[in-house]
Amino acid sequence: MLSDIDYMNRALDLAERGRGTTSPNPMVGAVIVRGNGTIVGQGYHERAGGPHAEIVALDEAGDLARGASLYCTLEPCCHVGRTGPCVQRIAAAGLARVIAATVDADPRVSGRGFDYLRRQGIDVAIGTGRERALRLNRAYFTFKTRHRPFVIMKAATSLDNKVAARAGERTQITSGDSHRHAHAVRAEVDAIAVGSETVLVDDPMLTVREIHRRRPLTRVLFDRRLRVDPSARVFSTLDAGPVIIVTTPRSIAKNPARARELERRGAEWEPIRGGGLADAFARLGDRQIVSLLLEGGATLQAAAWTAGLVDAVHLYVAPVTIGSGGVPWIGAECASVASLEDRRTISLGPDVFMEGYVHGID
Repeated sequence: MLSDIDYMNRALDLAERGRGTTSPNPMVGAVIVRGNGTIVGQGYHERAGGPHAEIVALDEAGDLARGASLYCTLEPCCHVGRTGPCVQRIAAAGLARVIAATVDADPRVSGRGFDYLRRQGIDVAIGTGRERALRLNRAYFTFKTRHRPFVIMKAATSLDNKVAARAGERTQITSGDSHRHAHAVRAEVDAIAVGSETVLVDDPMLTVREIHRRRPLTRVLFDRRLRVDPSARVFSTLDAGPVIIVTTPRSIAKNPARARELERRGAEWEPIRGGGLADAFARLGDRQIVSLLLEGGATLQAAAWTAGLVDAVHLYVAPVTIGSGGVPWIGAECASVASLEDRRTISLGPDVFMEGYVHGID
């Protein structure tokens, strides 16, 4: 018969299937096992508002859940949200044992789900597969504990750490393999953020291409001086998701005609007040943006890094050099890849992709 960690790994594999579709909820998987080791029910949380993993597994198991063990990758919920409390269904099903990977960081749960199950006479064990479960939901745990989005700082550079051949000029450095990988990341996050200089120079659409995305993608433009042109291409893609401009109330007041035209084009406002960038990120969290891909530019990335608002770094490196006249990636001065946790390096055609995290898992 398989061990607890084997069944938990099965539940974690199932949870992975929800990548990119469950936000603002976490990815969760569940497996129900009889005493003889037979799996009688399993499932995962597919989307926010849909049934939770435990409920999917219980529905599949039916009466066979009575006396069985439930393996779940996160503490079952005990509050009423878009769906009912999972703990009540678990208790009513007559499960004998619940094995969970970790406690839920949501303050509405945070151990209360386990307490409820114990009061119903169910044996509860916590910690099997914990590290993998925490890694799986890094963004969710950051969102719940730091009250802001999980921020990924992304750059594409040459071997000599240049992001463009000349200032104010867009330069394609990395290969199609890297571009496809970057769009796969875009397909998973809740939002993409860039500074006004990036919009002025590159005029990006900030959409997901070549990969199907099943929910809107929020685009965030940091534009303190309200320089973004209302004709920017990003405003022609509102069917892909909303466009939010983070700026100051003063800039809106000083540029009323531009502000009105941006509103007409579909822009939403997120005013920067006394708290600066940290306050702006917290406000994005209030919009239920759990994960944010910080694609540029240099000023915005450096400010986010200095403020301690970056959680992960994605670096695409092409096997080319640009030379002393090129524009250096400011992140190279801020984020030493060697100092990051859980580093990973893979090949993407001729390029190399490096990923690392600023904080280890708790």
